[in-house]
Amino acid sequence: TVESIFLRAKYPERVRVGVVDQIIDGEDPVCDAPVYPCSEKPNQALCKYKDQVDVYQMEAELSVGPVFARHIGYRLYRGEYYATQSDAHVTFTTGWDMDIIEQMEGTGNEMTVLTTYLTDIQGSIDEKTGNSLRRTRPIMCNTVYEGGPQGLHLRHASQPEGPPRVQGMPQLEPWWAAGYSFSRGHFIVNVPYDPLQPMIFQGEEMSIGIRGFTVGYDFYAPERSVCFHHYAIGKNAKKRNKVKHFWENGERYPGVGKRAMSRLLGIVRMNPEKDPKEWDHTEEDIYGIGGVRSPELFYETFGIDVKKKTIEAHLCRFVDWGGKMHRTFQKHLRKDGMGIDYSEINFKFKDPEK
Repeated sequence: TVESIFLRAKYPERVRVGVVDQIIDGEDPVCDAPVYPCSEKPNQALCKYKDQVDVYQMEAELSVGPVFARHIGYRLYRGEYYATQSDAHVTFTTGWDMDIIEQMEGTGNEMTVLTTYLTDIQGSIDEKTGNSLRRTRPIMCNTVYEGGPQGLHLRHASQPEGPPRVQGMPQLEPWWAAGYSFSRGHFIVNVPYDPLQPMIFQGEEMSIGIRGFTVGYDFYAPERSVCFHHYAIGKNAKKRNKVKHFWENGERYPGVGKRAMSRLLGIVRMNPEKDPKEWDHTEEDIYGIGGVRSPELFYETFGIDVKKKTIEAHLCRFVDWGGKMHRTFQKHLRKDGMGIDYSEINFKFKDPEK
């Protein structure tokens, strides 16, 4: 991932990378060491740009999930104009840095966050040029309620992928994705990961997405993908399936995931049936919601009933098909470019099949 970030950037000297490396010392390779000695292959990214990589290494056996790890990752931010987040095990395309910046600036929206789930690497990048071979892109519009030990909560399902329905700029979507996110740096500051959500996996994206919405951010699907994920499928299955998972540490922290989920849902007002006294409000002023829009406005607009725990199905038909959400909402971008003005929008999504 780090090698492709630098070697395929048009301006690698402008890029700084922060890594949270959850590994077993002595067993796993470290992320800030090149594959070969620099004396043998000095053009490796981790030789040429080593001073532009900051790594926070932590013991894998102490891992409590992606939320805490990404909280640490956000703390590595140092005021850069743009900020991006991606999963590990990702390969970037040639010129990705200028491509994603041009896409973001094309929205004319200071509050843009380009975000999506990533397409699998297989068949996606020309190995000789590093250019993308894809003419499709995923878009975030499909969610479901799910139960489990941590209680009933909303999570992302698989997302549709197809040719962009809007040409010439990214396309508005309702949801944020942790797999890839690109924005102005102030998104990192204004919507920080909550460190008090250990052992959370599903639900993390709801927290960041809804909190971001209340601060005034708008989410867009990139028109072109600038990186692709090495999923544990096909030829990558054998290697990737050896990667350990944080939930293997679950027995060390009994009950913390359920308490964390209560806090997560409470902050974004998705569990109104629960007495607010029952969940932790520590530093909610930092890790809470914003004052530009309310969570309730999001739920009403996109068909989510937090009391009945139901959704209006087929939201993707409004978001993806023909770019209806984009064409309806984008014209309400504030004149100063500071986000979509939802006070001008009177829309409540309903299942088109009802």
